[in-house]
Amino acid sequence: MLYGFDGKTPEIGKETYVSEHALVIGDVKIGDNCYIGHGAILRGDYGSILIGSGTAVEEGVIIHAPPKRVSTIGDRVTIGHGAVIHSAKIGNFTVIGMGAILSLDSEIGQHTIVAEGSVVKKGQIIPDRVVVGENPARVLRAIGEKDIEFWDRGKDLYINLAKKYLAIGMEKL
Repeated sequence: MLYGFDGKTPEIGKETYVSEHALVIGDVKIGDNCYIGHGAILRGDYGSILIGSGTAVEEGVIIHAPPKRVSTIGDRVTIGHGAVIHSAKIGNFTVIGMGAILSLDSEIGQHTIVAEGSVVKKGQIIPDRVVVGENPARVLRAIGEKDIEFWDRGKDLYINLAKKYLAIGMEKL
């Protein structure tokens, strides 16, 4: 689950759940009240990964920082199942859809939604408060208050799920 590498060890915040089936390697710092799902791989082996508080990294997500660089993921971010993150920055309150790919040096603004299966290409910068989709990703529309309300509830679900996993754990059958 947690592995030191090259003299660096992961740091896990308070009330953060990291699945025993996730791999968190090297220079990875995870904030408080986060959920790191089963099968997620966070490779801080030759770069660094910083994850803010209240963030959910769902099952099968891969996060990898380029050599000697930092991949920064903000507070209350949701990264959907099977996404691949190789980005430089993901802003606070952002949603990365299932199966999305964020390529090298990409940056995603705050309160932004990257639709499922979208590809944010190398060096692409996505602004705040938009929905993007397709390959390569392009702005589809502005974020509305209903989007924010919906995803805020989703973020709370994962914070509560992390607390439940910590409280009762899983039962091997």
